[in-house]
Amino acid sequence: MPTVETVGNQQVVFKLSGSNLAKIVLSLPIGGFFACLLLSLMYDWHESTATHCGVVNYLPSISSAIGGFTPQRYIWRICIALHCAPRFMIAVMYFNFYLSSKALLSAQRFYNTLVWVNMLLNISENFFLILLTCVSSTENYLVHERSFILFIIASECHMLLSLLLNKWSKSYRPLSRKEVAADRKKLAMFLANLMACLLAGYFFYRHNKFCEAGIYTYFAACEYTVVLTNIAFHGCAVYDFGHGAISFMVPMHKD
Repeated sequence: MPTVETVGNQQVVFKLSGSNLAKIVLSLPIGGFFACLLLSLMYDWHESTATHCGVVNYLPSISSAIGGFTPQRYIWRICIALHCAPRFMIAVMYFNFYLSSKALLSAQRFYNTLVWVNMLLNISENFFLILLTCVSSTENYLVHERSFILFIIASECHMLLSLLLNKWSKSYRPLSRKEVAADRKKLAMFLANLMACLLAGYFFYRHNKFCEAGIYTYFAACEYTVVLTNIAFHGCAVYDFGHGAISFMVPMHKD
């Protein structure tokens, strides 16, 4: 017979390891992204790659791939909706994770303020991701555009502040090799994401200003890099919480 796990006088009725949670949260946006992109290239290539000035383009923008056609828009919305609840939970987990640190007690008030700001940025990033997903560019371009801009701002600020807090919270002790490697991956993903954002803005400006053939393709490729590096950065949470578990417990009934 299977054994029932107990903690004190409570029975564990549900348990999910941190590594499995990370796999679920990561697979949803990555799977949805590639599914939408492939479907757009296979069945809606001409429409999804069309530009306002009619120049040659080989890749659809993310807005077009995820919101311009069906079933892509439904696939993306379902994937984002399913992965957002754990994202909010992970934001709170990081909040408690950073507050539990013994870093620089002399500057504890400032440190605590940054932890609060970081959580609010994380929640804001997730909220604007939901908004730009639910409101496609073809339905309301202004809302979609503003949501995307606010998502990028919140995302970049959150990643930068997370790197600072991550370093600050561990400053009182030596780091293991795995922690050093994890921190380097987080930094690499942030720098790649920031560079892709800047290049995307540059190519978008060139496309709208000069309507050069192929420039919008470079913009789309930079957009893809922004999305994938953002997912990878958040996926680094597995290094902090991968050995833990989420459990739901109920009081044990006494006969």
